[in-house]
Amino acid sequence: MHSDETYVLRCLRAGAHAYVLKESAEAELIAAIRAAHAGRTFFSPKVQRVLRQDHVARLQRSGGEDSWELLTEREREVFQLAAEGRANKEIAARLCLSGYTVETHRKNIGAKLNLHGAAEWILYAVRKGIVG
Repeated sequence: MHSDETYVLRCLRAGAHAYVLKESAEAELIAAIRAAHAGRTFFSPKVQRVLRQDHVARLQRSGGEDSWELLTEREREVFQLAAEGRANKEIAARLCLSGYTVETHRKNIGAKLNLHGAAEWILYAVRKGIVG
């Protein structure tokens, strides 16, 4: 695909968990397929840079502080696993929590970061460099 942010955001909103540029090498395409098959996200390095630059520009324009600091350590763990495409049940088992607790953490994270939907979570995680 194209590295233009409009295309990337459109795909993320549609539910994409991977985004590879047309000019990407074969190894990058294979890595993207493997990541998607394993339920993880994958974005070409050039796309990651575009998303990060956009995020930094938005923070500078708004003069706002990073809301990531509002999250507890456990919420950060849950966020990373969720952004990697893990299901609540898998997150619960991995962190020795109940499914209800994971769901509560996810609601709190969404409220603190003002994120709604999987596409926004993934975009935020990519911009923050939490997943790649």
